[in-house]
Amino acid sequence: MAAPILRHLYPSLARRTAAIPTFSPKLPKLPVRSFSTTPSPNATLNQVLRGCRKPQRARHAVSPALSDTKCPQQKGVCLKVGITRPKKPNSGERKTARIRLSSGRMITAYIPGEGHNVQQHSVVLVRGGRSQDCPGVRYHLVRGALDLAGVANRKSSRSKYGTKKPKKASVGA
Repeated sequence: MAAPILRHLYPSLARRTAAIPTFSPKLPKLPVRSFSTTPSPNATLNQVLRGCRKPQRARHAVSPALSDTKCPQQKGVCLKVGITRPKKPNSGERKTARIRLSSGRMITAYIPGEGHNVQQHSVVLVRGGRSQDCPGVRYHLVRGALDLAGVANRKSSRSKYGTKKPKKASVGA
């Protein structure tokens, strides 16, 4: 931008510079690529003043009573056994138990499988994992551990329900 102005002010200087050849190598222009395809404009002053730059919230634990103590399972004592109605599209009666864990926390746990022998003062083993259609139920009881028996006459997925392999019927006995 300064070169045209200098040419008008000093015509003799302009002729001299034109006589001197300048060497400029032709380099290939590399395209500037960003990692994101969508542009990310900076925040305006008003957006910053209104508080757009908030730190990302930490994720909450699915099973807080177990993650606070860093235990995969915990022992607990059953205080009350009841049923819970599931959320809107589903219907039925989900068996739940109110449990006091060995850490002192009170939780509501789901009793998986058909039928159970849990009653008040039963000692049970609690694992994480919520029951999706029961509000407030974030734990499962482990079948076949401590006072909770496994599911009777279970053929498939026996390890999830604490059932032993059925005995083969011996022929001729």
